[in-house]
Amino acid sequence: MNSESHWLWHALIWGVVIWYSTITLWVAWRGARDIRDMVKRLDEEKPQSPES
Repeated sequence: MNSESHWLWHALIWGVVIWYSTITLWVAWRGARDIRDMVKRLDEEKPQSPES
């Protein structure tokens, strides 16, 4: 492999790293939002018990 083709591999690797990071952050953001919504919905549905 000659040194002229190394730029292709560097670009490919960095593209994959950026793509993977973007997908990971997107999934984490959506998951955190879903968990927050589920907790909020559970708090709304929780029956209010009389305090003793």
